[in-house]
Amino acid sequence: MIDLYAAGTSNGMRARIALEECGLQYRWHPVDLMKGENRSPEFLKLNPNAQIPVIVDDAAPGGKQIVLSQSSAIMIYCAEKAGKFMPSDPVKRAMTLEAYMSASTDITPMFGTVNGILRSKEPHAPTANMFRSRLREYFKVWNDKLAQRRYAAGDDVTIADFSLYAGYWRTKGALPDVVAELPNLERWAGEVAARPAIQRAVKL
Repeated sequence: MIDLYAAGTSNGMRARIALEECGLQYRWHPVDLMKGENRSPEFLKLNPNAQIPVIVDDAAPGGKQIVLSQSSAIMIYCAEKAGKFMPSDPVKRAMTLEAYMSASTDITPMFGTVNGILRSKEPHAPTANMFRSRLREYFKVWNDKLAQRRYAAGDDVTIADFSLYAGYWRTKGALPDVVAELPNLERWAGEVAARPAIQRAVKL
């Protein structure tokens, strides 16, 4: 059994989607970031950086326990443990990792930057608008890519789709104009959102 410690952020959602899609049994431990539960002594033992998500797997390969943070690492771990959503073909795998890294390192951090500025006590509008425009450009590029392919990395669903969807889901909820009028992205998102595991994951 895997224990998941997370919140309803993009990163937290990424880990939860991975567990649901990979069919791995887990216990959900919500961490209230507003109350500072991520800085409790108990949580800091799991991740001294005080960041979610964290998983604890008592049945890791080799029969050992693993404590793992970083949502991107958690997604890969889940995919490899379940033997799903990561192509074995070297070329397809490379394309999957390229799409996956783009979603994980471009979309989510940029959203976090914009959201952080807007939620600050004294938001600086020009800076927020600059990063909002960059985030919009990232999604425009994805919209163009998804005009040529069904899923993020090609014809099959991979962890790249799950990572991208977590960022899209969070952005659409908080900054809907950023993903508006991008029909290919919307088509893709609708298809991913219809997956039962995704629907379970977003019900926090």
